[in-house]
Amino acid sequence: MADIIAETDRLVLRTIEDGDVALQDRVLNTPAVMARLGGVKELHEIEAKHAKSRALYAQHGFSFLFMIEKATGEMVGHCGIKQVDNPLAPNVGDHEIGWLVREDRWRRGYAEEAMRAVLEWAFLRVQAPHVVALTSHANAGSWKLMEKLGMVRREDLDFTDPAFGAEDNPTIQYSLTRDQWESAK
Repeated sequence: MADIIAETDRLVLRTIEDGDVALQDRVLNTPAVMARLGGVKELHEIEAKHAKSRALYAQHGFSFLFMIEKATGEMVGHCGIKQVDNPLAPNVGDHEIGWLVREDRWRRGYAEEAMRAVLEWAFLRVQAPHVVALTSHANAGSWKLMEKLGMVRREDLDFTDPAFGAEDNPTIQYSLTRDQWESAK
């Protein structure tokens, strides 16, 4: 049974369950949604990410979550906290936040609403000293939201990842400390 981590005006943020692979594949694993994230994933890749997320939650009390729309009960995205795990990143192990919203719910403010709840979770319950978010220059929607959340561009944390094409390199990072978050609230 999933744990509810947070509720916002329009969303319930819940942990990922064993049976959620097909749901994520059907709703989020589309060319448009996955365009800046390395493209559509195979089922086994989604299964592996879900297993990793559940293990992280069991061990550390944080993970990625599903965003459930209260009005419909439908899954509209996922978001949460993980550890930076790309070995090319200079800050492996940092608390990384991220989000993904299904295409038919874009531009409704769901990512911002969910991420404000995730930041509260990260700083008040997980006790993260700071968080980072990773994207590329091409993903303007993501870095604009990072800035709206009060995050600061960290060029010193950029890195090149050959798993992504030239358009999505380098990987750029933004960060936010607990003090910055508290003063921006």
